[in-house]
Amino acid sequence: MRKALMSVLFVFCGFAATAEPVVIAALGDSLTQGYGLPEQDGFVPQLDQWLKSQGADVRLINAGVSGDTTAGGAARVDWTLTPEVDGMIVALGGNDLLRGIDPAVSRANLETIVQSARGSNVDVLLIGMQAPGNYGVDYKQAFDAMYPDLAGEYQLLFAESFFEGLQPNGDPNAVRQYMQPDGIHPNKEGVARIVEALGPSVLELVNLSAGQD
Repeated sequence: MRKALMSVLFVFCGFAATAEPVVIAALGDSLTQGYGLPEQDGFVPQLDQWLKSQGADVRLINAGVSGDTTAGGAARVDWTLTPEVDGMIVALGGNDLLRGIDPAVSRANLETIVQSARGSNVDVLLIGMQAPGNYGVDYKQAFDAMYPDLAGEYQLLFAESFFEGLQPNGDPNAVRQYMQPDGIHPNKEGVARIVEALGPSVLELVNLSAGQD
């Protein structure tokens, strides 16, 4: 959306608006950063290639920090939202799960991120995460619900799960072939499947940020 506003401003001031790529920042943790993989095999580079194969004129910024929680994302979102950024992918929460952080705290941090983006006129794609059952039913329900709740409240683009592309088709063990030995981070093939599943949602973000929707 910011790109469209800038184009209008240039025209209004009497300057010809030149086409520039839409800039998307990917705010996340090790899953976004590309932990354990050569740089070119990580989530952001593979997503960049997928988007360009679809004809998108886009530049991605890898704002993934390994080990980051929603609190870390909230603390650094303002300097991630530089003037060049038109849209932002938000993929955080996995490390909150590993630490058993209260979902109410995680939700408040995600809301801070969303509000910062809104204040900067930056469109957001929120990517969800699902809690395992080991923290209890109440924890899982609260954690799982915070993503669609925020997406609905702020009218955000929303993808239900970062791992949607790895959902097993009747065989939970099939996922293992797409994971690194730690069982947490995807390998190159796993990232490719994740990108294939999330790509259309990111392309929608690109188009929205360019003022095409």
